[in-house]
Amino acid sequence: MSYYFCIVGTKDNPLFELEFGTSKQGGDGVARFSAEARNMNPFIVHSSLDIVDELQWLNNQMYLKRIDHFASSHISAFLTPTSTKFLLLHLPHPPNTPPTSVQTPTSFSPFGPYTSTPASSLRQYSSSSASSSGSTSIANNPTSPQTEEAIRLFFGEVFEVWLKAIMNPFCGIDTMFGSPVFRARVLAAGKKYL
Repeated sequence: MSYYFCIVGTKDNPLFELEFGTSKQGGDGVARFSAEARNMNPFIVHSSLDIVDELQWLNNQMYLKRIDHFASSHISAFLTPTSTKFLLLHLPHPPNTPPTSVQTPTSFSPFGPYTSTPASSLRQYSSSSASSSGSTSIANNPTSPQTEEAIRLFFGEVFEVWLKAIMNPFCGIDTMFGSPVFRARVLAAGKKYL
């Protein structure tokens, strides 16, 4: 799976964003979003903020689980006590898909609109994943309880790192995070759980 993680402040301003891929089951940790998807990810995540605003009053949990989906991607959310939102967009992809390269505007390919795999492979992947819905693999089933638990643990660890970062007197709640240490710890949490 490919992941796009974003921290959104109390004023719906992006504070931190990071793309990474799965490290489980032979994954190399490289995100495999197409060029179009890389540009759309912030908009997709931002569009789910309305759902988070509605759910924060209906649910007393910090982890809101999977709240939205767009095409084949899913969005999970975590809400801090200060109303800062952690959003994770996860896009399943067929195994052994090579990382995408940026295409020139004059080159057109038979790829699907939101993924970097050919449309014929998408049909084949969706039919094979539907037949193996009993699989417990995180990469094969983005809606499984195992995936939800892994995302919850990821959010919990990132929340601890975020708390340590905002306790810095020179860092405000709604300021952007540019620390390479913070980025490395979020990547380590992604590698550990996702």
